[in-house]
Amino acid sequence: METAARKNRPGWDEYFMDIAHVVKTRSNCVRRNVAAVIVKDRRIISTGYNGAPRGVRNCDEGGCPRCASDAPSGTALGDCICSHAEENAITQAAYHGISTKDATIYVTLSPCLRCSKMIINAGIREVVYDEEYTVTEQTRRILAEAGVRLRRLADYRRPALVREQD
Repeated sequence: METAARKNRPGWDEYFMDIAHVVKTRSNCVRRNVAAVIVKDRRIISTGYNGAPRGVRNCDEGGCPRCASDAPSGTALGDCICSHAEENAITQAAYHGISTKDATIYVTLSPCLRCSKMIINAGIREVVYDEEYTVTEQTRRILAEAGVRLRRLADYRRPALVREQD
């Protein structure tokens, strides 16, 4: 017999995506908050959110010239000092000597081309995302060619804690 608690228990994808949305609350970018959670054998091995590099003034403190400007979305990207969530999760794992080979990365926003290249080179085998960013055909092609599965989490509903902040 299935109990109410068992019926409401999230599946693994939902569980890790929920955690990614909570990690996103740590982002200090004033334009967009994004997070990534790297999982291997159903264990979290690293997390990351977008923001300024370690030891550099945060975006919300005026550290990023792009965030401090009125540049429209998708422009002046060369002025941005922030690291993306995927980049931070991958480099955090490397910093602590943790292998990301054959892992899955859960991201709150689909990866850009630059992050997709890092995901491939880090040996990550699957990308599961919530919201669609601009996934170009080139991004899809290189992920597929490298054998990295890209999948949007269908019918995902953010946890209440996060919904209140969005």
